[in-house]
Amino acid sequence: MTFDYRARLDATRRLMETHGIGALLASVGADLPYLIGYEAMPLERLTMLVVTGNRVPVLLVPKLEAPRVVERPEVFEVRPWSETEDPIGIVSRLLEGVGSVVVGDQTWATFVLALEERLPATRFGVASPLTRALRMRKDPEELDALRRAGHATDRVAARLREMRFSGRTEAELSRLVADMIIEEGHQAATFSIVASGPNGASPHHEAGERIMQTGDAVVVDFGGKLDGYCSDTTRMFHVGEPTTEYREIFAVLEEAQAAAVDAVRPGVAAQDVDRTARAIIAAAGYGEYFIHRTGHGIGLDAHEHPYIVEGNDFELDAGMTFSIEPGIYLPGRFGMRIEDIVAVSDHGVERLNCSDRHLAVVG
Repeated sequence: MTFDYRARLDATRRLMETHGIGALLASVGADLPYLIGYEAMPLERLTMLVVTGNRVPVLLVPKLEAPRVVERPEVFEVRPWSETEDPIGIVSRLLEGVGSVVVGDQTWATFVLALEERLPATRFGVASPLTRALRMRKDPEELDALRRAGHATDRVAARLREMRFSGRTEAELSRLVADMIIEEGHQAATFSIVASGPNGASPHHEAGERIMQTGDAVVVDFGGKLDGYCSDTTRMFHVGEPTTEYREIFAVLEEAQAAAVDAVRPGVAAQDVDRTARAIIAAAGYGEYFIHRTGHGIGLDAHEHPYIVEGNDFELDAGMTFSIEPGIYLPGRFGMRIEDIVAVSDHGVERLNCSDRHLAVVG
């Protein structure tokens, strides 16, 4: 996919001018592909985009990586550097006379520290307060990419409801889920959590050799990348018929997740969506077992702004996309979580995941 990268860089420069920032440096992480469509490999060799207010942005890239760059000369200049050159010196010269620089959050510390040493009079800060203002509100093409990613995971979720869990290890099912993520259209499977029985009480459990059996609740949380944009969904499965207690707790979770989704609309504070889900779970007596935020933004990164959590009074706006994923985790027994990606629309909310979110009883 291609986007209007010139418009994105123009918007970046306007924000830089508003905040008195002389230059922005983007290296590894999602800011670089957002701004020019190129994703840097996380190497010891420096790749860095230098954006200033007075010249065409320059992408400094190792010469052996330069063939990977889709050149857009009307948007940015490519400056390959050879093995015997000093890339920090090149960036330092591009920043001569710049008093304030912001750096992408995931830039390696070794490069930032080297730049600070070369430019002692320059003030360095993090770029995310600026770039998140750009990346939080998705344009129509980005929303389409996220819809496609969400619908691809919906197809995986539907296939899972028809599978046999009993007798398989968590790791085996995790591998099958990763394969299905690719089969259903993603270019990459980034994670496939399978947590059965007591392991489900650990939200980010790493799938292991535990064999699933009758009586197990199973959390399956998975996602990938499609055209550069991320998916993320969680569905609940139970091997054999669940107990009345389990169904009652799951009903609380369903109510909390649905209410939180319904609370999303422009002008609502992010923390109020969290409070909506948390109040229902707490009223049922399980508040202490809801141990994480209600959601996280999603786009080029699986976790980005806005975060749906107490203390974040940032007002939601049309085009923002994030997860709604309350959970209840009873240590030593089981856990449960329902997760969908949603988009704030002009007047409310759009679910980007549409698969059946009711508890699936499997063999």
